Amino acid sequence: MNLSRRFAAALFKPRPVTRDGAIAASERLSAATTLASSLEYLTQRHQIRTGGLNDWAVIKGVQAASTPLTRRLLDAVSGERTTTALHLARAVVSAGMLLPGNSRWRGAGSVFLGTSTALLYPRHRYGTDGSDQVSVLVQTANGLARLSGRPPTQDAALWYVALQSNLSYLVSGWVKLMGPHWRDATALGGVLRTRTYGHEPSFRLAERYPRAGRLVAHGVLALECFFPVAYLGGGALARPVLACAAAFHTTNGFVMGLGRFVSSFVAMHPAVAYTAVSRTHPAVADRDDRALTVALGTAGAAAVVAGAVAVQRRMHAGEGWPTSRWTTTRHGNVLQYELMSAGDRDKPVLVFCHGLGTTSEHFAWISETIARQSGYGVLTYARAGYAGSVRRSAESYRLNESVDDLNDVIDSAIDGGRKVVLVGHSLGGELCRLAAMRLGARVHGVVYLDSAHPAELNRSEQQSESARLLRESLTMMTWSLRLGAGVLMNRPDWLESLPESYRSRAFAQYCSPGTWAAARREWAAVEREFRAFDGDLQRIDAHALVISAQQTTDRDPEQLLLHRELARAHEGAGRWAELSVEDANHEGLIVEARHGLQVASRIVRFLDETGDGEHRSGPPAPGGRSIPSLDGGAR
Repeated sequence: MNLSRRFAAALFKPRPVTRDGAIAASERLSAATTLASSLEYLTQRHQIRTGGLNDWAVIKGVQAASTPLTRRLLDAVSGERTTTALHLARAVVSAGMLLPGNSRWRGAGSVFLGTSTALLYPRHRYGTDGSDQVSVLVQTANGLARLSGRPPTQDAALWYVALQSNLSYLVSGWVKLMGPHWRDATALGGVLRTRTYGHEPSFRLAERYPRAGRLVAHGVLALECFFPVAYLGGGALARPVLACAAAFHTTNGFVMGLGRFVSSFVAMHPAVAYTAVSRTHPAVADRDDRALTVALGTAGAAAVVAGAVAVQRRMHAGEGWPTSRWTTTRHGNVLQYELMSAGDRDKPVLVFCHGLGTTSEHFAWISETIARQSGYGVLTYARAGYAGSVRRSAESYRLNESVDDLNDVIDSAIDGGRKVVLVGHSLGGELCRLAAMRLGARVHGVVYLDSAHPAELNRSEQQSESARLLRESLTMMTWSLRLGAGVLMNRPDWLESLPESYRSRAFAQYCSPGTWAAARREWAAVEREFRAFDGDLQRIDAHALVISAQQTTDRDPEQLLLHRELARAHEGAGRWAELSVEDANHEGLIVEARHGLQVASRIVRFLDETGDGEHRSGPPAPGGRSIPSLDGGAR
């Protein structure tokens, strides 16, 4: 009994670490990381020479968007001789930092190591990892603490490192938790069998003992998600939490080959041990905890600002344009739409259907051009969950719901005597195809813009493999935005390609959790229904124009065959044409002005050619010049 009590007391007793002890242990562990890093780079100098993996003449292009001063500074340290000299100096300083001592010169050494690591990070773009980033953080904080010599400043630096340590585990754990493969514990085996981080003996053990494998995977999740419990009970749990974390990194170092992760992440643990102990303990009685108060206050203020920004963006995304209208569909969904142009009554109305996770604003160049420069009517709308459209259906979502909604918008907004042309991008193309089969003679034609195909997940290996990644990405984005992370989102590159008047509304929708939740719901239905598709496309009695992004079909030739099948589904019933836009990607096909204007011109020309109402089947019409895309298929 006494032995059990002694063991429990040793395990759950706060681990007192003095201020100087925490700094000393942290800087030595971090110096070990830098020493190993520089020695590793010195033994692989061929990688920085001409033709090597990190040939500066090649990778310096990544810094094109940096300031001139930054580029000149990086050029100055990125010559082969300078890089080698820096690593030699780092190795010498790191070795010196491992020796006993507590002088302020050690602070200068830590600052040098942290600064040089930051400068060399772009130089070794391929091959660097999170250990270098952690080293910069820890060494900079320790260096400032040593150089200051003032206890309050040193405590602030240690609190900074400790809070960063907590964040690193928390964020990693909760992001993992969003992925189904970590929740069902299959991710561990997946990592162990990869070529980069795999370890065959460990993978075999996980396969042989699945229950133990699940226990390990869930244990990692629990450790990361609940790392801050180290602070409970005045640090009573600090020892077991830090011991488990150190064991986790040591195992990763052996199994996954991430040796530098061991010393780099464990270098943050002394700060956690120091800050976790209650101030009632004599070893930390003079600790200054104002940094924690400031951090918590800043976090609270940031949360308020993030919430206010999220609310403002959500209102902006949902309010619509001054000309917006709303209609209620048979499923109870309330959809927002804009009739941009009524057009000539003897000509059809073009109805634009956006892709997965995108908005009707993506069509701005195409829809504005056609509305202003042709006699055709133009209508854009947002599917349920996007922009100002609200999903109120209580049934499980299926793609047919969006097809019904599209048909209802057409019936509500367009006079029954006029024909329509359905224009769909990506997933919107498939929804238009399905809607055309129901609308029958009312459809003059369908325009497929780098469209999805119901067989793509079964026939395209690239699409099938990327499906899981897309699913996890949509889940992570949805929850991140719901937690207020939208305030941290950068403006995507495609946004600057839109007409200026469309950008703020498109960005508000991009940052709205509703957009990503709708995309996640639709993608789940896409995966389920596309993987179940095993037949031929139903013939459609309407004209068809199929426009592909060159980069889509270049990256995945199967997409070209799928797009041709879309065109041939209209063969014998109407005039059909295929063309590929050079230098266009999946999104750029519609958002970039040079491509959007070209696509608009080609659509108008095709409609003018088919405007006599005669059904003439034939080979592809002369191809316009188009654009490449990031990826084909449903998005």
